Amino acid sequence: MKAAILKGPKQPLRIEEVAKPSLAAGQVLLKVRACGVCRTDLHIVEGELPPRKQPLIPGHQIVGEVIEGATSALPLGTRVGVSWMGGIDGNCPYCRRGLENLCDSPVFTGYTTDGGYAEYAAARSDFVYPLPPALDDLHAAPLLCAGIIGFRSLRVAGVEPRDRVGLFGFGASAHLAIAVLRSWKCEVFVSTRGASHRQLAASLGAVWVGSETDKPPVELDRAVTFAPSGDVVIAALSSLRKGGVVAINAIHLDRIPEFDYDRLLWGERQIRSVANMTRSDAHDFLKIAAEIQLQPKVTTFSLEQANEALSAVKNDAIDGAAVILP
Repeated sequence: MKAAILKGPKQPLRIEEVAKPSLAAGQVLLKVRACGVCRTDLHIVEGELPPRKQPLIPGHQIVGEVIEGATSALPLGTRVGVSWMGGIDGNCPYCRRGLENLCDSPVFTGYTTDGGYAEYAAARSDFVYPLPPALDDLHAAPLLCAGIIGFRSLRVAGVEPRDRVGLFGFGASAHLAIAVLRSWKCEVFVSTRGASHRQLAASLGAVWVGSETDKPPVELDRAVTFAPSGDVVIAALSSLRKGGVVAINAIHLDRIPEFDYDRLLWGERQIRSVANMTRSDAHDFLKIAAEIQLQPKVTTFSLEQANEALSAVKNDAIDGAAVILP
């Protein structure tokens, strides 16, 4: 098969012919129909996350068709999605407590195991998600990490219907989260860099839009940060009411600057991190996405353009999500 290969951190991906994946017990082989490009892929390629497998095929927002390893639950031809969490050990203290997103020995698609920047991919059959017919390949791919993690971020932040919610950063994940928030009748305030991102936020129903560290005109009940910047976290924290929560949706953060505890955190304000996702998050979000007919804005790239796709994500050169079509 043809695949985009990472030979080492900070190296461009190379398009090569490699063997199709060999299936282990409990796995299915997927013909990849689409694969979303995530900012986490960029962190892996640029070495901001330590290498866990080399060489590596990145990509963890996979839409694929089951072509081998079918089961009664996943017949041949079933269209499924694969996300960042590719497996757990099931035995660690966190798994036993129902906190599989915090598993001590997780499998990460496109990081500890090969992913979907390829014509075929292998995945654990208990970590794939049958896709509703209402979600087509192209628009389902960005939902499988950006969408699910954004949805988990709203849960971690404790968002309730009709809350005032701030989204700090407005890329692939936030532009999906706003659709869920609007279905919950929340007022959404967006702070983000880039005129095109601000225009997109306004077109998707934000009641107020400002630049990346601008403070919304009202106190927020909840906020989610999507940029890997400590300055943005402080901007979000400064916008909260007493008892409000900031959820940090970032697997990597540059730093947390010094801040004034008395002014910013006191009053039972909280900062929480968002770590991975659970299968329950995936099933619940995909159901909601189908119900509200969620249609992310996408820009497509061929497999040969995988480096260009990563560059576009890095430089905020596109609105919405990037999707590779092998």
